[in-house]
Amino acid sequence: MLRVNDEIAIEDWELTEHFTRASGPGGQNVNKVSTAVELRFEAARSPNLPAPVKSRLKRLAGRRWTSDGALILRVEDTRSQGRNREIARERLVELILKATHKPKRRIATRPTLASKRRRIDAKTRRGALKSLRGKVTGED
Repeated sequence: MLRVNDEIAIEDWELTEHFTRASGPGGQNVNKVSTAVELRFEAARSPNLPAPVKSRLKRLAGRRWTSDGALILRVEDTRSQGRNREIARERLVELILKATHKPKRRIATRPTLASKRRRIDAKTRRGALKSLRGKVTGED
């Protein structure tokens, strides 16, 4: 069981780990040992995640969210299989914790009259400066 916070705990049946060989440098070790971990979390079927958390998690996951509602995290940071497993689980917990926080609603505000005037004045000054860059008609 993986504890996220006081309310959310992920059961073992929701997580699947698949080990593959990592890409990149590593010498002979990289060709022999399957150190990269692919952690699959069945998020859509999880009874422990509330619906709003699932929807925010889907948005945060992006391309890591599959069509059947699973979240796939691939970690090949270290040469140690055990450490990669830990990192994958930590990243999953971080992602779920981020999804538990409800984003603050943005309240639309209108620009003040003073800010509108400042903007127009700046545009006028900039336009005047640019108009001085024109062709010079010389008095020879």
